[in-house]
Amino acid sequence: MLRPVLELFDVVPDHDLALMRPDQTLAALSAGVLTGTTAVIEAERPDWVVVQGDTTTAFGASLAAFYRRTRIAHVEAGLRTGDMRRPFPEEANRRIVDLLADLYFPPTERARQNLLREAVDPKRIHVTGNTVIDALHHVLAGDYDVAGGPLGRIPFHRRIVLVTAHRRESFGAGFVSICHALRQLANGRDDIHLVYPVHLNPNVRDPVHQLLGGHPRISLIPPLDYVSLVQLMRRCTLILTDSGGIQEEAPGLGKPVLVLRDATERPEAIEAGCARLVGTDAGRIVGEARRLLDDDAAYQQMARVANPFGDGRASERIAQILLGTAEPVAAVPLRRPQLLAASPATNSSSATP
Repeated sequence: MLRPVLELFDVVPDHDLALMRPDQTLAALSAGVLTGTTAVIEAERPDWVVVQGDTTTAFGASLAAFYRRTRIAHVEAGLRTGDMRRPFPEEANRRIVDLLADLYFPPTERARQNLLREAVDPKRIHVTGNTVIDALHHVLAGDYDVAGGPLGRIPFHRRIVLVTAHRRESFGAGFVSICHALRQLANGRDDIHLVYPVHLNPNVRDPVHQLLGGHPRISLIPPLDYVSLVQLMRRCTLILTDSGGIQEEAPGLGKPVLVLRDATERPEAIEAGCARLVGTDAGRIVGEARRLLDDDAAYQQMARVANPFGDGRASERIAQILLGTAEPVAAVPLRRPQLLAASPATNSSSATP
């Protein structure tokens, strides 16, 4: 699932830890990240270790850098739900990374305020926007052949409801409830079609295919490459998701989002009116989705294009700060950085350059 993202941005890893194992535990993955990244840091002796987000690999790489007394920069710092188990384990991961970091790149002012409340030195905090918006702008600027790609069989003559769900805290009863809601939503109306790119984790794949497989108005498809996912978001009517990245991308595309979680570390989208928390309760999911599909005024109120998460230049700002210069990034001679590829424990549907 990671390889197409690397190829999209012409990123060639110098090291691949080859971490992924079928249905491995978080403990085993964390140990593999820690030992594998430590070996890379010892060999390369970097000035900085830059970690993105809140995955188990971000946590493990930060701990490895801390143990080797190497400076840590955290991209997407300061995100908080206030509940250590929601999302799990991401809330704990990002708090630990921020505890260990030396430099912070929060995407928004709210995230900066979270860091200040935790007594982080304000001189080490730089609000940059989020690199996921950089990626979104990059992809939207390119051409895309809908008929010839993985979206070729999607019935776009109907209104498309895009679904993505993969969070660990929903494994079990949560996913069963989400699937019941999706089936109920698709039943009895032929004006919509649900498209669900299903995560490869068996805790997601098995109940989804068991409960939704074969429904004539639900397409269960393999995980999409990032370009195809963005194009599907661009063409859909409504998004149901537990993805953090999509909560940032969808407002920029004018797509209402129902968040299949009880808490979000991106409340800016909720406050802007572009997203709404619905959790995993089947009745609430169905009720909120039907309201947006049937009430044009309610839909238009959420479908405004408003993106509080950046202007598409976060990566440039981060590079300039790390280099310690105000000159344009392209004008600064750089050694090619050593790049480490390690698939995340909980794979977001979004990408960052």
